Amino acid sequence: MTAASYWELALAVPEDAAEGLTNFLWELGALGVVEEARPPGAPELRAFFAGTARPAALRSRVRAYAAALRRLGFPPAGPVRVTPLEDGRWAEAWREHFRPRPVGRRFLVAPPWQAPPDDPETGRLTIVIEPARAFGTGHHGSTAGCLLRLEALAAGRPPATAIDLGTGSGVLAIAAARLGVARVLAVDADPDAVAAAARNAALNAVADRVACRVAEAETLEAEPAGVVLANLLAAAHLALAPRYARWVAPGGVLVLGGLLDAEAAPVAAALAAAGLVERGRASVEGWTTLELRRAGAPLHDRA
Repeated sequence: MTAASYWELALAVPEDAAEGLTNFLWELGALGVVEEARPPGAPELRAFFAGTARPAALRSRVRAYAAALRRLGFPPAGPVRVTPLEDGRWAEAWREHFRPRPVGRRFLVAPPWQAPPDDPETGRLTIVIEPARAFGTGHHGSTAGCLLRLEALAAGRPPATAIDLGTGSGVLAIAAARLGVARVLAVDADPDAVAAAARNAALNAVADRVACRVAEAETLEAEPAGVVLANLLAAAHLALAPRYARWVAPGGVLVLGGLLDAEAAPVAAALAAAGLVERGRASVEGWTTLELRRAGAPLHDRA
């Protein structure tokens, strides 16, 4: 290969189309894909390709896919930019995005190549996440917000059980286990995500407490849990509202992420109608996380 051995493709995307475009970029042969959230504007996708890829063909195929999404009613994507990277620079650019990130007082989310040990003096726990296709490295505002609410929830006596819906990389399930939750069910419809979550659970030495399962949230059969974590989009929360009330044990808590700040109020109202009442929230970089409680005595308070 020549000095320009790799290509970087970048474009701004509508929030609702980001997942579909990300999967399409992987299908085109991307070596890595990064989503950078930029609320209130559209997030940007950056994908890295080997130098053997043809930039004109990449532009053409991504533009065609974005145009098809627009015909389906999605907002338009931004211009597609393809620029050369020197040999090895794509890996540097990929890793540059994934640096250790402190979240709250208890967590440091870090990639394996920059993961320090837990800090016993401060009580900060290192959550090691291998960046991959699965969403959720702690760098997105919605993931960070869920970690903040989970940290506050576990400040006292942590619940015995948890469910993580749409687990992605498994970061929330792993964080729950590290905070003392004895049994965590991590669920995702994407087999690649479930495999990534299982690998990350092993990296964090919590594979014995985090069970990873391929399942659709709409049809999941699971015992009620003391805490249910769901970092999904607003439309999914509205559709799942009746089922959330069944998954959350009496006295248990539901933590909802993936909400733009303006979407929080209608989602909270829908969940209140299902018997889950808001008791706290966090906003990080334009994304709101809701904490809601189901009435009743907590499971660990029962005889």
